[in-house]
Amino acid sequence: MSEDRREVAAEFGKSVNMTAGELERWLATDESRAVGQKDGGGESVGHESGRKIVDLLRKKKGDWTDDDYDHMNKVVGYVHRHLAQRPSGDVTASRWRYSLMNWGHDPLK
Repeated sequence: MSEDRREVAAEFGKSVNMTAGELERWLATDESRAVGQKDGGGESVGHESGRKIVDLLRKKKGDWTDDDYDHMNKVVGYVHRHLAQRPSGDVTASRWRYSLMNWGHDPLK
């Protein structure tokens, strides 16, 4: 594994703080489906990403493809950008938190 891939995998591991089971259960909720940018009115980008993250978390590291590493990098970028936009006040039931959770990061953990 190249150094770049190691770094991407390490950052992905730090950014995604939900287990595959936690994320899968979250993605099944109405709250999860209600947030995020929807291209064409269907599933949001974040919700689709969450499904990919569940697959990545369940895959053996040695089986990760170039596309998997690309998605991990996308997840890391999204989580970092979104965390920098934290709103003031209680975020427990906020769209901001729910959107991050679709990307595998629960900021309350």
